[in-house]
Amino acid sequence: DLSGSMETPDFEVQGRPLDRLTVVRAVAKRFVESREGDRMGLVLFGSRAYLQAPLTLDRNTLVQMLDESEIGLAGEETAIGDAIGLAVKHLRDRPAEERVLVLLSDGANNAGVLEPVQAAEIAAQEGIRIYTIGLGTGVRSARTFFGSSIAQGGGLDEATLERVAQVTGGEYFRARDTASL
Repeated sequence: DLSGSMETPDFEVQGRPLDRLTVVRAVAKRFVESREGDRMGLVLFGSRAYLQAPLTLDRNTLVQMLDESEIGLAGEETAIGDAIGLAVKHLRDRPAEERVLVLLSDGANNAGVLEPVQAAEIAAQEGIRIYTIGLGTGVRSARTFFGSSIAQGGGLDEATLERVAQVTGGEYFRARDTASL
C-alpha cells in the first residue's frame, strides 16, 4: 500500500517516530532476504495497482524495488481489490503450493474497479491464499495545503481484511507497532 496515509509517523524504532512505509520497507526487506528459494513478486497500489516486480527468485532485485517504492507513486487512494486482482493474474499459473499473497494495507478500499471481497472470491477459485495485515495505530496523516496533519481515526477496514483472508483460507494479522509487524 503506497497510499498517502502510509506517511503517518505512528511507528517507533529506537524511540524515534517513523512513517509506516519506512517501517514496512525494513520489515519486508528482511522477509524477502529470508525466503531463499521462493519466487516472489511485488504489486504496489494506491489509486491504481501495478506490478513492480514479476515473480522471481532474485531477492536482491526485490529489495531494490522495495527501496524504490514511494508514497503516492500509484496515487493517494487505496485500490485493495485491484491489487488482489492483479496479483491473482500473476499467481494463477503457479503450482498450488506457490499461490500465496501477503496483502498489507493501512486503509479501506476507496478506489479501483474490484471490491476486495469480490477479488478474494476470485483468488479462492484459483486456489490462492491471502494473508492480510492491517497496519497502523488508529491515527492517520492527511495532506493539507499547509502540510501534513495527524488526526484520530485511522480508516483501516479490518472487517474487509479479515473477510478477504477468511474467504481464501488465509489469516488476518493486526500490526499496531514495529514488533507486531
